[in-house]
Amino acid sequence: MSLLVTNARLITVPAGTDDPGYIERGYMLVESGRITAIGSGDPAPGVTADETLDVDGKFVAPGFVSSHSHLFTSGSRGLGVDQTLYGWCTSMFSVLNNASPDQIYWATLHGSLDFLANGVTTAYNFTDPLLPWEPMVDGKRADGGGILREHAWHTRQADGCLDAGLRFVDSIALDATVGTDDEIFARFEASLDHVLAMDPDLALGASIMGQVQWSTRPDAAEIEVAVMDRFGVTNQAHFLETYEAIEHQQTKFQLYKNAGALRPGMMFGHFIQTTPEIIADAAAGGASMSWQPASNGRLASGIAHVPEMLEQGMRVGMGLDDQACTDVADPWQNMRMGMFMQRARTHDPLSMMPERVLRLHTLGGAEIMGVDDRVGSLEVGKFADFVVVDPRKPDIGPLWNPVRSYVLACGLRNLQQVYVGGKLVNDRGVSTNPLAEEATRVLHEELPALAEEFGVIL
Repeated sequence: MSLLVTNARLITVPAGTDDPGYIERGYMLVESGRITAIGSGDPAPGVTADETLDVDGKFVAPGFVSSHSHLFTSGSRGLGVDQTLYGWCTSMFSVLNNASPDQIYWATLHGSLDFLANGVTTAYNFTDPLLPWEPMVDGKRADGGGILREHAWHTRQADGCLDAGLRFVDSIALDATVGTDDEIFARFEASLDHVLAMDPDLALGASIMGQVQWSTRPDAAEIEVAVMDRFGVTNQAHFLETYEAIEHQQTKFQLYKNAGALRPGMMFGHFIQTTPEIIADAAAGGASMSWQPASNGRLASGIAHVPEMLEQGMRVGMGLDDQACTDVADPWQNMRMGMFMQRARTHDPLSMMPERVLRLHTLGGAEIMGVDDRVGSLEVGKFADFVVVDPRKPDIGPLWNPVRSYVLACGLRNLQQVYVGGKLVNDRGVSTNPLAEEATRVLHEELPALAEEFGVIL
């Protein structure tokens, strides 16, 4: 099937430039799920498609990329509101630790559909590890032992992303405190094989969920680097996120540095409690960073020094993190929170401009994930993943600077349609996926039943 989009205010976010690529009135041709032509004005005479979508002056922009997400948390909003990171985790997992692999599948599918409903078409998704959550003591794991869940706990989360129709990179925890190194490698390979057997147009790859921050193993960084090298995968570590035990957290950075992890393909998620030296070392090695301003504020974690990282040459993407600690997976809210936090911190409006924050939540996220050849911008050859946003419903007023108005004044209230590969996946908040109703039922009926069964006090 082919699709011709006409009369669009196009925001293309092209690679290789800081220009947002705005076209006041243009068109886009989609064939076999990819963009085959894009330009200003009307398409050339004779250009036709199976379907024509006349958007009548609405914005057409890239689907958002969340470079740091935990989609299985979709049924846990509103928990741990009076807690920082570790207390919030304990509150959230008090329910989810008791779920079955099928229930975690439906929670992940629900979260994936929620992303699509809100204009997020690609996600780096951290799967809940096979080793269940245990409370932290002074910012460290209490022991490092534990009993692993069955392997389906992981694979069903990947299935949930796939069945929702979301593009994703599947992030797999090594659970490196359980078993021999050979067993750790074998578990990762089994999960990797599951992802590689999926439709590669949706399952864009696999990665490591870096856990050096919490691991009791002194050689945890070496294990992660060995897996990166053996299987050719990237790594994103939750790192220097919370203000608890800052000195202990910062000492762990040297472990990554000594292991040779500071290189392209190494991402640091959050990266808040840094020093100028840590930023300089990470940037010099080619490591990148994923920024989650909404959850960083919700959990009172702090404000990452993103402008300083960008000045040092670090690549930065944006993520929506847990739907349960961002609560509303709203990329416009995430962009504005991030922009406002940086301006308040630096007292400089130029430290974070609308054009930059939009790039970070689209192409920037795709770049650090290593999938920018396929997603993140509206360019010929890439997947036709886009949002249709109406600045007149509700009306935001004159578009003095259209791209800035798109970032600052538009939002979920203006979002009309979401397309993945040129196919409509959500129309004004209503999913086109036939599994959506069952996902809603499971979350509303089975998760509360779990809490009651296990006597969870929220």
